Amino acid sequence: MARLCRRKAEIVLVVEEIIFEIIFMLTMLLRRCRNRGRFRISNVQRLSRYRMVDRIPQQLQHMNELIELSDDDCFNNLRMNRDTFNRFCYLLRHNGGLVDGRFVSVGEQVAIFLSVLSHHSKVRVVKFCFKRSSQTVHQHFHNVLRAVLNLHDILLATPTPVDDECTHPRWKYFKGCLGALDGTLIDVTVPEVDKARYRSRKGTISVNVLAACDRNMRFIYMLTGWEGSAADARVLRDALCREDGFKVPHGNYYLCDNGYPNGEGFLTPYKMVRYHLHEWGNGPSTPQNYKEFFNMNHSRARNVIERTFGLFKKRWAILKSPSFYPIRIQNKIILACALIHNFIRTESPNDPLDELLQITTVTQSDDDGFIDSVNPSQAWSNWRDNLAHEMFSQWMGAA
Repeated sequence: MARLCRRKAEIVLVVEEIIFEIIFMLTMLLRRCRNRGRFRISNVQRLSRYRMVDRIPQQLQHMNELIELSDDDCFNNLRMNRDTFNRFCYLLRHNGGLVDGRFVSVGEQVAIFLSVLSHHSKVRVVKFCFKRSSQTVHQHFHNVLRAVLNLHDILLATPTPVDDECTHPRWKYFKGCLGALDGTLIDVTVPEVDKARYRSRKGTISVNVLAACDRNMRFIYMLTGWEGSAADARVLRDALCREDGFKVPHGNYYLCDNGYPNGEGFLTPYKMVRYHLHEWGNGPSTPQNYKEFFNMNHSRARNVIERTFGLFKKRWAILKSPSFYPIRIQNKIILACALIHNFIRTESPNDPLDELLQITTVTQSDDDGFIDSVNPSQAWSNWRDNLAHEMFSQWMGAA
C-alpha cells in the first residue's frame, strides 16, 4: 500500500514537470513572436522615415530644374521666365499674404499652382512630379489661389484713354477710347441639375466671361460667373449695376461688337456693313464710304480683345477644358489666370507666346462721373456718324 502511494506521487511529479515545461516553452514562444512583431514595426517605421527624408533631394532637384537652369524650361513649365517668377513670389509673399509652410516654401507653392494652371495637370500627376502628398498639393493650391485674388487691386490694369498725340495706326482715330470689351465662353463642370442653365448657344457647358482690356492686352475688368446661356448685353448691364462693378467715365468709351447696344460709353460698328478684317484689301476691296472706313478701323482696333482672349487661353491650359473643381472655385481660377496674365504682360513685355498667336477677328448715381447703364442712344449714333465722317475725310485727304 505504501509502495502504491509512492508510485502515484512520482507520477504526479512527472506530470507537473511536463506541464511546467510546456508552459515555459509557450511563454518563450509568445515572447519571441512579440519581439519579432516589434522588430517588423520598427523596421517599417525606419523605412518610412527613410523614404520621407529621401524625397528631399528629389524635391530640391525638381525645383532646381524648374526655376534655376534656364528661362526656357521655366517658361515651358510655369509660363514665365525665372526673373518674373521670382518677382511674382516676392509680390505674393509681401502683398498677397502667402507664407512659407513648415516643409514647403513659397516658391514651391507657386510652382505647384502654376503647373496646374499651365497644363491642367491633375493632383496625382503634380504630387508625383513634386514628390508631395495629395493633401499638400491641394492645400497649397488653394492657398496660392487666395493670395493671387488678394492682389486684384494691384494687378488689374488702369485704363488710359487715347489722347490727341497718339499716332498708332489702329488707335489714332479713337480719341478718348479706353480699350475694347467683349465676352467669351469658358467650359466648366457643373452638377447635372444646372447644366441646362449653363448650356451656351454652341451647345457647351460654359460660363460667359465679360472682359475689357487696354491697348497692351492687359485686362482692365473681368466678370465671371454668368451662365453660358446669358446674353452678352445682359452680363454687361449686370456689371454696370454692381456697387463695385465696371466703371466707364463719361466722355470715354470702349469698342464693342454688335452684341452690345450702341450707347454712351460703348461704340459699336455699323450693322449690315462689311466689318471683319479678311473682307478688306486693296483695289475694289478698299472702303467705299465713311461707314465702311469706320468699320474697318473699328475692326482693327477692337481686334485687341480677340487677341487677348486668344493669348489668355493659350497660356493657361486649364481654360481649354472643364476642370472638376466646384463652380465657385472654377470662377476664381479664371480670375486668377487673368491677374497673372496681367502680371506677365507687365513684367515680360517680350512675351514668347505673342509670336505663336495668330488670330484674326471672324448701381451708381448719375453724379459720380461714371456710366451706369447701356441703352441704344440716337445722340450716341449721331456722334458715331460725325466721327466716321471725320475719319473718312482725313483718309481721303491723305490719299
